Amino acid sequence: MPCIFVSSLRQFMTKFLIVGLGNPGDEYTSTRHNIGFDVLDYLAKQKEGTWESVRHGWRTEIGIKGRKLILIKPNTYMNLSGKAVAYWMQQEKIPLENLLVIVDDLALPIGKLRTRLKGSPAGHNGLKSIEATLGTEAYPRLKFGIGNDFPKGRQVEFVLGKWKLEEEPIISKAIEDATKEVEKFVFNPKV
Repeated sequence: MPCIFVSSLRQFMTKFLIVGLGNPGDEYTSTRHNIGFDVLDYLAKQKEGTWESVRHGWRTEIGIKGRKLILIKPNTYMNLSGKAVAYWMQQEKIPLENLLVIVDDLALPIGKLRTRLKGSPAGHNGLKSIEATLGTEAYPRLKFGIGNDFPKGRQVEFVLGKWKLEEEPIISKAIEDATKEVEKFVFNPKV
């Protein structure tokens, strides 16, 4: 009888690592490239999570219907995101399939969300770093569309730029939707 109880308890106490990509520093706040931070800030606020400064970033822990979510915002800058991801996966003993990375995506229209279990970095330096550090591209990610309305050669300025006033309502709704996607993922990580 105790074995069944322990097994059932493990099923309901599943742990997930949710990493929102972005860059530390006030100059990057509310920029397109920091949408991963924004999604996690919204989720933490909804669940009354409190951020603490830790090794390689900021951490909070929340619960959703028996699932434990470790939220991490790396402070390693985008190009070294893999360092924080690998460290926290090891610290928390999180299997690859229970990792979800939230990342901005130029190829998707603004506010469009897409969850993928694997894929190429498609030129995204944060994803390149994670792939190089983990040694695989087969890890789940939630892509958040930021659009690609920029002149040729101005990509860096665009992704590090702030949202336009007319984009803010779209982004607010998409951030809310992204937190629902995180919840869907933790209850069915194979989707």
